[in-house]
Amino acid sequence: MTGFSVQVFSNEYLPPDGTEVHAVVTVIADGTVPTGTAPGVEAIEVLVLDASGSMQADGRIQEARRALAAAVNQIRDGVWFSVVAGTEEARLVYPPPSTPGYHSGAVRADADTRARALDAIRGVRAGGGTAMSTWLAAAAGIVAGFPANAIRHVLFVTDGKNESEPPSALRGALEQFQGRFQVDCRGVGAKWSVEELRTIAQAFLGTVDIIPEPQEMAEEFAAIMNAAMGKGVASVQLRVWTPQHAELLFVKQVAPVIEDLTGRAQPGPNPLTRDFPTGAWGAEERDYHVAVRVRAAGVGEEMLAARISLVIDGNPISQGMVKATWSQDEQLTARINPEVAHYTGQQELAEAIADGLAARQAGDEATATTKLGRAVQLASEAGNDATTKLLAQVVEIDNAETGTVRLKRDAEVLDVMALDTRSTKTTRVRPAGGGAATPPGGGTS
Repeated sequence: MTGFSVQVFSNEYLPPDGTEVHAVVTVIADGTVPTGTAPGVEAIEVLVLDASGSMQADGRIQEARRALAAAVNQIRDGVWFSVVAGTEEARLVYPPPSTPGYHSGAVRADADTRARALDAIRGVRAGGGTAMSTWLAAAAGIVAGFPANAIRHVLFVTDGKNESEPPSALRGALEQFQGRFQVDCRGVGAKWSVEELRTIAQAFLGTVDIIPEPQEMAEEFAAIMNAAMGKGVASVQLRVWTPQHAELLFVKQVAPVIEDLTGRAQPGPNPLTRDFPTGAWGAEERDYHVAVRVRAAGVGEEMLAARISLVIDGNPISQGMVKATWSQDEQLTARINPEVAHYTGQQELAEAIADGLAARQAGDEATATTKLGRAVQLASEAGNDATTKLLAQVVEIDNAETGTVRLKRDAEVLDVMALDTRSTKTTRVRPAGGGAATPPGGGTS
């Protein structure tokens, strides 16, 4: 079993009229059992490839076949897998129903089934349209044959937009299948929609990124599958308890990427708790920003503003406390916890990029310059060199400290899309002390 620990860092001291408590919750999973080897834990990998007509361009389908092979070769023995080609409909490339050990459109990986899958992949051809709801439905049908506690992961790759069905079809698929599996989305080239793939990734607790050139697919597919093989726990919930008369304002993942989980709240075991799904875990660290509004209390009074627990199979395994203390000491109440400050800035950075790119797309150069300038300033302050480099492909940076920039009129489409897809990636902040330690009984389990 993977061991988990929780640590909480918060702005504990509030002024006499203060009502908002903000905390960063760091969750660390250590000593993970690799996918497919934990006793009683099944894993299913579904590789979904766009095989529409647009994949004929620039040698994409040939590179896609090579990339699928690279992904299959990363799948560990014992892990169930299948390969699906998507056009106006989804076609199961491998395994055929006649395959020994076939179950629910999948087969266990071993030397023989991997070799047979590679043979089948060589026969994939490009042609037809793009109806992504059918691809998701196929994946849902495959994973439905596996236990609820199985690790269910889908690699979803396209080079185009969902043009062969009405938008309502995709929206319906997202609503119908959300929560049944996780999806990592990748867009190849420059003719796909960042918003479309981001919507899919967010609905399925996954990631979205760009693969600029077809030749880069194999390395990316292998990396995604290698990471998937490191998952050892299928589903972890972040459980948030708040006292009566308190309001849970939001719960957001803020590292390694920003993801608002607030709308995913599920009822907990009592009216004061909410559970937030976080998906499958391997050996990794993630940070969450939790905000709670409480009733103001008298100077010197203390209260427990929230209790954060990790839950696996309905059982809390680790927890941390968020406290609030009211004080008249301005040196205490004005102090901003560095972890909270860091991630507040990272969220502002992502919003500035989104607003700036939207204004750029709308032809509002003044707003785009202001917003992207602010993004440069925030990225510089946070030491987020990766985002600064992405911004530098879209704007000329005259002064990073002041956010003085000029829009590049000749910015490449691929560079703009890369900035868009990666705008929610954050730099992590290391605890510098002052956080609330995990209470007794809330350490690694």
